[in-house]
Amino acid sequence: MRYTIIFHPKARASLIGIYDYYAEKAGTEIAEKIVSDLHTFCIGLNRFPHRGTRRDDLYPGLHTLGYKKRATITFTVKDDEQKVVIMGIYYGGQDFEHDVEIDEGNL
Repeated sequence: MRYTIIFHPKARASLIGIYDYYAEKAGTEIAEKIVSDLHTFCIGLNRFPHRGTRRDDLYPGLHTLGYKKRATITFTVKDDEQKVVIMGIYYGGQDFEHDVEIDEGNL
């Protein structure tokens, strides 16, 4: 059974920031490719949502997953709702451990 993937507003803002950065540095085509690939990778959690490393030390149920040695994706899995919430996308070595703010609200 597939899980629904939800992007927290912070994760959506990260994708926009990544796009803006690369659009300025390398052009819109490259920026679109990077963001599209990241988005597709996140959507892939719908089949196997329990991948990555559990980081209960930061927040109960938090998972982290690396992407091409360039990004770290943080997410939670809600098995009872069959939902994965992408909490953040940290690109280029950004420090996610000190930036974890869990505000799932009505997600």
